[in-house]
Amino acid sequence: MTLLEKVKANLILEHSADDELLQLYISASVSYAESYQHLTENYYTDHQMPPTTEQAVIMLSSHFYESRDGSTGGFFSDNVQAGQQVWNTVNLLLRLDRDWKV
Repeated sequence: MTLLEKVKANLILEHSADDELLQLYISASVSYAESYQHLTENYYTDHQMPPTTEQAVIMLSSHFYESRDGSTGGFFSDNVQAGQQVWNTVNLLLRLDRDWKV
């Protein structure tokens, strides 16, 4: 299953009208993951993505999609700090596979 398919499953999205938009969000999320983990740009093009990083990318891509109108949709939407909760969770997941060298 591709990342696009996994993000769409996470969003419970069955149409393909937004696939191009979702792919942009996935690319941005992968780029964020590589930067946060101190990896080279396009690292995950040539290397397998660990499951925790993949989950972070799925969550972040979904958040970008659900929040594209400035709202905080999704699982944490009933909380005023919804956006921050998503970022905290994503960063915790990414930290597990981070390259800690300085």
